[in-house]
Amino acid sequence: MARWCYRHRLVVLLLWVGALVGVGFSASSAGTNYANVFSLPDTDSKTAYDLMEKAFPNTSGDTDTVVWKADSGSVTDQAVQDRVQPALDKIAKLPGVGAVSSPYAGARGSAQISKDGTIAYAQLTFTKRANEIPKEQVQKVLDTAQAAERDGLQVELGGQAIQRVQEPPQGLSEMVGIIAAAVVLFLAFGSFFAMTLPIAIAVFGVGMGLFSTQLLSHTTDIPDIAPLLASLIGLGVGIDYALFIVTRHRRGILRGMDPEESAVTALNTSGRAVLFAGGTVCIALAGMLVTRLAFLQGVVIATSLTVVLSVLAATTLLPALLGFLGPRVLSRRQRRRLAAEGPEPEKASGLAARWSANVEKRPRRIAALAVVVMAVLAIPVLSLRLGATDQGNDDASTTTRKAYDLLAEGFGPGFNGPLQVVSVGGDTAKLVQGLQSTPGVAQVAELPPAQGVTVIQVVPTTSPQSKETDDLIDTLRDQVIPKAGAEAHVGGVTAVSKDFASVTGDRLPLFIATIITLGFLLLLVAFRSLVVPLTAAVMNLIAAAASFGVLVAVFQWGWGLDLLGLGKEGPINAFLPVIMLSLLFGLSMDYQVFLVSRMHEEWVHTKDNARAVRVGLAETSRVINSAALIMVCVFLAFVLSGDSGAAMAGVGLAAAVALDAFILRTALVPAAMHLLGNSNWWLPAWLDKRLPHLAVEPQETPAPEPGAAPAGPATAIHGFVRTADGDPVEDASVTLMSKGGRQLDRVTSLADGSYIVSVPAPGAYLLAVTSASYGSKARHVTVAEGPVVYDVELSGDEVDAVS
Repeated sequence: MARWCYRHRLVVLLLWVGALVGVGFSASSAGTNYANVFSLPDTDSKTAYDLMEKAFPNTSGDTDTVVWKADSGSVTDQAVQDRVQPALDKIAKLPGVGAVSSPYAGARGSAQISKDGTIAYAQLTFTKRANEIPKEQVQKVLDTAQAAERDGLQVELGGQAIQRVQEPPQGLSEMVGIIAAAVVLFLAFGSFFAMTLPIAIAVFGVGMGLFSTQLLSHTTDIPDIAPLLASLIGLGVGIDYALFIVTRHRRGILRGMDPEESAVTALNTSGRAVLFAGGTVCIALAGMLVTRLAFLQGVVIATSLTVVLSVLAATTLLPALLGFLGPRVLSRRQRRRLAAEGPEPEKASGLAARWSANVEKRPRRIAALAVVVMAVLAIPVLSLRLGATDQGNDDASTTTRKAYDLLAEGFGPGFNGPLQVVSVGGDTAKLVQGLQSTPGVAQVAELPPAQGVTVIQVVPTTSPQSKETDDLIDTLRDQVIPKAGAEAHVGGVTAVSKDFASVTGDRLPLFIATIITLGFLLLLVAFRSLVVPLTAAVMNLIAAAASFGVLVAVFQWGWGLDLLGLGKEGPINAFLPVIMLSLLFGLSMDYQVFLVSRMHEEWVHTKDNARAVRVGLAETSRVINSAALIMVCVFLAFVLSGDSGAAMAGVGLAAAVALDAFILRTALVPAAMHLLGNSNWWLPAWLDKRLPHLAVEPQETPAPEPGAAPAGPATAIHGFVRTADGDPVEDASVTLMSKGGRQLDRVTSLADGSYIVSVPAPGAYLLAVTSASYGSKARHVTVAEGPVVYDVELSGDEVDAVS
C-alpha cells in the first residue's frame, strides 16, 4: 500500500484534498447541532427533569441574566431605572429574545431586587438553546445591556449564551498548538520540508474528523466539548504518528537507501507500530462506553473518528507526500554530508546513548528516584472531588464571572444553583414547611402547579460547588421528602451535576479495569510476554495518579490558576477522569509500543536483555521525547480555548504526557527492565501456542539460542575491496544492513582486501563499504539460496552512495 501511494502520489493527494473540501462544504452547509446530555436514566434528577418537561413544555429556550449594581443609593432610584429599563425594553425587541422579566414590573418583580436594594437582575429567555443562537444576536444583547453603564452603575451579564460570546475565536488554541509543534519539529529535523509533513498530516486528519463530527451531531447527541477534545487528541497523535514514520524514513535515507525503498520500509516498520498504537488509543477511548453515560458516547464518537482518520492520513497521505519531497526530507547539511561521506553507520550516539548506558549502570538508583518523584506528585489525588464547574470558575475579568459574583453577593451563594423539588403527590404544604425548616436552605418558593406537577424552588445557603450543597441534596432526598409523605424528586442543574459525579465515580473502577485489561491483552499478543504488559499496566496507573495529582493541585487547590489565567478553583469536572484516563492510557500505550517494539526487535536477534533495553532506549528516547514535547505544547495550547473542561483536559494531559515520556518511559521502564532481566520476555509455552501472532514490526529472523544448530538457509556475501587500479584496500569497514536500516554484520577487510559478512536468510540487503582513504560506496545486494560473490571498487576521492 505504501509503495502504491508513493508512486501514485498526485492521485492520493487529490483524493485527500477533495475529501476534505467536500466534507468541509457539507458541514458548513449543515451547521452544528451539539447537545450536552448530562442527565442519567434511573436517577432522581432525571425523573424531576422529565416531570418538568411534561408539565412545562414551553421552557425550551435558555435563560440568561442581566445583573446591575448601584454603588450608592438603590437600584429602585429613578435615575437607575431611567438607564436600565429602556435597555431592557430594547433587548426585548432584539431578534432571538423571547421574553425579558424586569424587577421593575410590579410586586412580582420585587423578588429580583436584593434586600439592601443595591443589586437587581432581569432574566432573558431566548427562543432557542444557547448553541443555536447566532453569536451576532447575543453580542447585540451584551452591547445593549452594557451601554446602560455609567459611573456608579455596574452592569454585567451571565448565562450560557453570553459565555459563548466571550470565548476566544475558534481555532486559536489549535493554531497556537500547531505553531509550537512546528518549532519543535524544525529543531528536531533541521528541515523546513520535513517539519511541514507531520503538520500537514495532523491538519488533514483533524479537519476531516471535525467536519465529520459536525455532520454526525445532526444524527446523535454529541456534546459541545467533543470537537475540542477531538482536535486536542487528533493534533497530538496526528503529529506524533507522522513524526515516528518520517524519522524512520530519514534514517533509512541517511543509511544509503533509495527514497522509495526507505519510505516503504518506514511504513512497513513504524507504520505498523502507528496502526497498532492508533488501535490501542481507539480501544482505550471505546472503554468509556462501559460507563453507559450518554454524554461520553458522543465524545467517544468524535475522538475515535479523528484518531482513525489521523492514522489513515499517516499511512496513505504521508507516503505520497514523501514521494513529492524525495531526498529533500533531509536538511541541506545532511544531504551534503551524505554525498561527501556516504551512508551513516547504524549507531546511537550523543545524550540518548549516554543516558541509556547510565540507566544500565544504575538501574536501582534511577528507578527509586523516579518512583519518589511520581509518588510525591500523586499525593494531591487523595483529596480529589468530582463535580461540575460553572461560571463562578471563569476568569475574574469576564462579565459572566462578575455577574455570578454579584448574584452571590446580593442573593446568597446558593442563588446561582437553585434546587428544584418537583412534587407529583402527597401533602405539598407540609413539604414546603419541611424544606423551609431544613438547615442549609436560604429560600423556598412554590410555583403555581401545572398538570398535577408542583415545582418548589429551593435556594441553598452555600454555593453550587460546595460539599455542603451536595449534603443538602442527600438530606432532602433521604429525610425531608420521606418525612413529609410527599412523592417528590430533587432536580436542577446542581442536582444533575451531583448525580452525574456520583454515577461516574461508581463506574470508574469498572472502566479502569476494562482499559487496563484490554491494554494488557494487546501487549501480551504483540510482544509475547507476561511481564512487559504487566509493567505497562502498572506504569499507566502511576502516570494516571501523578497527572491527577497535578490536576487537583492546579484546579482544585488553585496552585498557579492566576498565572495561567484559568479563573477560580473548584471541583474537577465529573466527566474528566474518564476522558483523561482513556486518552492517557491510549497515549501511554503508544510510547510503550514504540519503545518496547525496538527492544523486542533487538531481543529477537541477540537474546541479550541488557543490550536490547540499552539499544531500544538509546534509539527511541529522542523521538519519544520530541513527540512528547510536541504533545505537551499542543495540549497546553488548549488553555486558550475558553472552555474550562478543555483547559482542564489540556493541563492534565500535558502533565500526564510529560511525566510518562520524560520520567516513566525514559527512566523507570528501562530501569525496571534491566532489573527484571530475561524474565521480561517470559511466556509459558502452553500460552505461547494458544496466542495469535500479531507482529508490530515485520517478521525478523531470530538469533539462534547459544549452542543451537543454525536454522534456515543462512548464507554469506564475500569478495574483495579494491581501488580502481585493482589494488587491495585494507581495513575498509564493510557493513551489512537490513532494508529497515538495522545493522546485521560488520567486518574489516584483510590485507588482500577480502571480506565476508554473514547473511541470516535470503532477501534484499544493503552493503555499505567505507574507507578513510578511498571514500564510501553503498549498494543493494539480493541474496538467494547460496553465498554471493560481490567485489567492491572504491574510486579514490569520488563518493558513490545510493541516492
